[in-house]
Amino acid sequence: MTDIVFEWLLGNYIEILGAILGLVYIFFSIKQHILTWPTGLLTSALYVFVFFNARLYADMGLQAYYVVISIYGWYFWLTGKKQNEKKVAVKTTRKALWMKLAVVSIALYALLFFILGNYTNSDVPHMDSVTTALSIVATWMLARKYIEHWLLWIFIDAFSAGLYVYKGLWATVILFIVYTVMALLGYIEWRKDLKNIEAKN
Repeated sequence: MTDIVFEWLLGNYIEILGAILGLVYIFFSIKQHILTWPTGLLTSALYVFVFFNARLYADMGLQAYYVVISIYGWYFWLTGKKQNEKKVAVKTTRKALWMKLAVVSIALYALLFFILGNYTNSDVPHMDSVTTALSIVATWMLARKYIEHWLLWIFIDAFSAGLYVYKGLWATVILFIVYTVMALLGYIEWRKDLKNIEAKN
């Protein structure tokens, strides 16, 4: 039994390291710590490899996007705050922006589904496209500190956990179950911060 566990650990060490870093990343996200972004960048770089091997091509492309958006988020959190603020303030998403984000999400889903269905050997093009499109939008919202990104992540993470069960990525399944719970905690934590900001104003 020990040999089987050791072989599994040895054969999946990149996925396991990515999962551990992913937990650190979500912890920093909840705390609004600047280390969110370098940790996220490293996590994403590892998962490019994991998802390529699992033939989750949209998710692989998403991780490459995460690398880029991590650099953007890192820069914005460092430079986007007002003069009287210690950090970029949490804010709510206005209705007009929601409409734009919905259109972007649908367009991304349609594009990804077309590409995966016609030009790859993906066996889950619909699910892969849904999670990828919404994740692109949610990560941009995190970078800009819109609180509702946590609500998107609760759905994305729970949905993704089911997808990874199907693909047999068990370390990632555990990671995304934890992500779902932590996304809920993140929303609660950011909500407290938002109420403090509103009370001061």
